[in-house]
Amino acid sequence: MSLCLGIWEGTRENRTGYWLRWWDEAGELLLWGSELVARERQRVEQLIAQLRAAGIEPEL
Repeated sequence: MSLCLGIWEGTRENRTGYWLRWWDEAGELLLWGSELVARERQRVEQLIAQLRAAGIEPEL
């Protein structure tokens, strides 16, 4: 597994600044767990909206 450690500027836990983050060999930022959860939640909400637009009410 080829990983690189780099500096990322952004906000985390209400603190803005520079953070050490992991990047893969393709230059893609590896997400923190909370970022993965937020991304999946957004994906689920989009899928629910698509189902409703098609007249299907999903069971949650």
